[in-house]
Amino acid sequence: MQKAVLITGCSSGIGLVAARYLRARGYRVLAACRQTRDVARLATEGFEAVALDLDDPQSVDAAADEVLRLTGNRLYGLFNNAGYGMYGRLDTLSRSQLEQQFSANLFGIHQLTRRLLPAMVPHVEGRIIQTSSVMGLVCTPGRGAYAASKFALEAWSDTLRMELHGSGVQVSLIEPGPIATSFSTNLTHTRTDQPVTNPAIARRFTLPPEAVLPKLRHALESPRARLRYPVTLVAHALTGLRRLLPGRCLDWLLRGKH
Repeated sequence: MQKAVLITGCSSGIGLVAARYLRARGYRVLAACRQTRDVARLATEGFEAVALDLDDPQSVDAAADEVLRLTGNRLYGLFNNAGYGMYGRLDTLSRSQLEQQFSANLFGIHQLTRRLLPAMVPHVEGRIIQTSSVMGLVCTPGRGAYAASKFALEAWSDTLRMELHGSGVQVSLIEPGPIATSFSTNLTHTRTDQPVTNPAIARRFTLPPEAVLPKLRHALESPRARLRYPVTLVAHALTGLRRLLPGRCLDWLLRGKH
């Protein structure tokens, strides 16, 4: 029997290449995205396409109902990949903007995962994989809201992993550094006249979304999935520096103005 995997955020980038890759590996892929036109496009590619807006609780429930119906309450993998970035200094960020950032990057993931766990735990197997970020490990000026949501996702995933211990369901985090996707062009800035941009040197270390695929494969197929999968040299380097450097030294490095 084909193992069914739901991937969110499949309109482009990591989600789209992951959907195509896992289908080629023999998985039954349910591809979810927010825009109606993207759902229709994925359907024309032969995917079982599902409409999902993580910022809308009713949409999350409807998507979960559809996934449970399509799979007959048996889901092997959930790749929580969808999300977006709200950039800007914290003193320019309203409460509603911060709530929206967390709604898409954490609250919707919580709601969806909670709804789908009954399709995984009774079968004593399954994988839950989150697209986190290097911003879930360190934070930089202008990215506080996004980093906070990813720090929270890291803590939420660690707790879920411990709570599911012995259930057969494993939880992993994929932590990309700079990846060439539409993420940067889809950013929301609190100040359009002062957009937060990546340093020019980041381009040297940017990888295509396909760089995530070996990590995703291991997280889905290894008998003992890793807790975390850094992707790109930047993610590996900052993972190490966070452990080694005193906090003030790391601040100095990440502020970007010395």
